[in-house]
Amino acid sequence: MQRRTFFSGGNSSRFANYRRLNKLEQEANASPTDARKQAIIYKEWLKSNNPQSVINRFERGNFTHNEECWQYYIAALAQTGKAESILPRIIQKIETSGVNEALLSKVKGGSNGKLYSNALANEIIKEVAAKNAVSASIRNGSALTAGELEAAIAGGSGNKANPIYVVVEEARRNLVWKVLKFVGGAVIWSFCILTVLSIFLESSNILKSTNSQFDYEPVTSSTVKFEDVQGVDEAKQELEEIVEFLKNPHRFTELGGKLPKGVLLTGPPGTGKTMLARAVAGEAGVPFFFMSGSEFDEMYVGVGARRVRELFAAARAKAPSIVFIDEIDAIGSRRNPRDQSYMKQTLNQLLVDLDGFSQTEGVIFIAATNFPELLDKALVRPGRFDRTVNVPLPDVRGRIAILKHHMKKIHIAKEVDVSVVARGTPGFSGADLANLVNQAAIQASRENSKEVTIRHLEYSKDKILMGAERKSAVITEENKRLTAYHEGGHALVAYYTPGALPLHKATIMPRGRALGMVVQLPEMDKDSYTKQEFLAMIDVSMGGRAAEELIFGSNNVTSGASSDISKATDVAKRMVRYYGMSDKVGPVTHDDDDMKLLSTQTKELIESEIFHLVQESEKRAKKILNEHREELDRLANALVEYETLDYQEIMDVLAGKAINRPK
Repeated sequence: MQRRTFFSGGNSSRFANYRRLNKLEQEANASPTDARKQAIIYKEWLKSNNPQSVINRFERGNFTHNEECWQYYIAALAQTGKAESILPRIIQKIETSGVNEALLSKVKGGSNGKLYSNALANEIIKEVAAKNAVSASIRNGSALTAGELEAAIAGGSGNKANPIYVVVEEARRNLVWKVLKFVGGAVIWSFCILTVLSIFLESSNILKSTNSQFDYEPVTSSTVKFEDVQGVDEAKQELEEIVEFLKNPHRFTELGGKLPKGVLLTGPPGTGKTMLARAVAGEAGVPFFFMSGSEFDEMYVGVGARRVRELFAAARAKAPSIVFIDEIDAIGSRRNPRDQSYMKQTLNQLLVDLDGFSQTEGVIFIAATNFPELLDKALVRPGRFDRTVNVPLPDVRGRIAILKHHMKKIHIAKEVDVSVVARGTPGFSGADLANLVNQAAIQASRENSKEVTIRHLEYSKDKILMGAERKSAVITEENKRLTAYHEGGHALVAYYTPGALPLHKATIMPRGRALGMVVQLPEMDKDSYTKQEFLAMIDVSMGGRAAEELIFGSNNVTSGASSDISKATDVAKRMVRYYGMSDKVGPVTHDDDDMKLLSTQTKELIESEIFHLVQESEKRAKKILNEHREELDRLANALVEYETLDYQEIMDVLAGKAINRPK
């Protein structure tokens, strides 16, 4: 059984279908007496949902038609809903089809054979279709359904051995659009309803228990003691009184003293502010409540203020206790009169809980921030924050203590001198030092070493300060030799210049943007420098360029000295303009704004003094290198051979001794 299905409204193949129909129509026009080709074009038009073309061509009468063509014509009329137009065409079929005589009399009963009603026409057509195997229900003003048209075409006097089934499906575009509109509308309405419902439930607390403060439980994951916090001795001493008060409050209150309500910890990131707060709770043995400032505010109005109330209620329920809020500047920043009122609710509630009608006896409030200057004045006043404890970066003694604390957990070689590492890490915070030790342990593990040596610690420090070694960088022997003389000039001038910082090491291994460097370490942290030390800084900076000019000539000086010249000029500028270290300019300060107002003579004097300082330093550096030319050659050759030399190896090279280590 052959089944053909026609779809109307197809978009993707519309152009190809149009060309195919044109070709079939041309073939049918070329053979007007071939009824089979006429039937084919009729069938394809019905398949393309174009019944009007079938009707127009059939009624033109210029083509030969057979029974199949007639059935397609009836189907086309039925689709267009023209029931009255079908009847005149099938009158001739009525007489030969054995239609009910009553119906036939009704048809011929009208004047001139006109049909009296659409209902009667439908009834007669059904009867005729049944006798001629055209079983299609023709509804008034509506097209045939798929099943009806299939049954209509399947009957008739066509080829009964191979009947044709035609299914006309309605275009699906409108159906898909209706489904999309329904789904989109449902999603939008569901989102709106859920949003309103969530806001209502959040604000009304219907889903929360009455004892919501018990949602905030103290932190019990780890206990930190003061011995775990190193390098901030002064801050620990400030907080030890808080611990004593929590352990024995009557000792302080019997004379009328009051419990300190708040402690503000300030300082750079990584100095141990959070660890100090945990140490206070650990030493006192009291519950410790921790929250970050960003956890209070959300998109809903009033959530931050409610969370502040619940946090303090939970802390008061377990008093004595400690409430610690990290990064308090997230909620405690200065209030602006132009801000919306709801933006200040969280801070206002915090102010009330710290020093308002709420009783916070037995609760110590500790907060930490890196930007104390951003906090609102009402928050940091006495009575709310009674103490402000600065947690600075550790000095060299503090760095030694921090390094020793972190080295307890790893295997360190006995010959490691922690003070050397501490001297070489000025400006490192406690977190930076912990990272340094961890990186050294990782490097030792990569090398399958059983313990961490000073070489691993130096590698970790250099990696943090300057970046990883660029071992894959392609450097010619000529550039390598030039870099070796440049760094050798720095090292030699630093060694022979009074007031220069002690040498630590020299390397020509590329790191970051530098092709090499000379490291100098102070014996202790320095907060101020003498004029001699400043001049030594300029001399050492100009030593690299002086060595290039001495060895390769003034025309072969490279741009590698640009950073050295910039550093030397900056030191000389500060000496003349800010530190009063120029006899001609005198002890007068000239900042950038003042320089715009100075006379031309004064500007020229300042510039000449800066140039004079740098030029004199270059002369002194050239003199040292000329006097120690052989040592410079030995030092440059050793750097080319070994790439990195520590202080002892530099001393051996200058003394003419051999270096006892593999290349």
